[in-house]
Amino acid sequence: MKFQVRVKTDCSEQSVEEFGDRRYLVHLKNKPEDNKANIELVNLMGKHLGVPPLKLKIISGSSSKDKTLELV
Repeated sequence: MKFQVRVKTDCSEQSVEEFGDRRYLVHLKNKPEDNKANIELVNLMGKHLGVPPLKLKIISGSSSKDKTLELV
């Protein structure tokens, strides 16, 4: 299963907004430095979806604000 995610970094709080059809807007606290934001994204989405973070993988957009995640 794949998810389309738009990421906003350097926010004051973490949040996940769902727009239906597996599309999300995710607010992260970390800046996109040293892969910290991607790690935070996978952890937060895993918590939101109720799956272990190791089951989620960024398959495209690892250096972009628009990403595709896959549940493996």
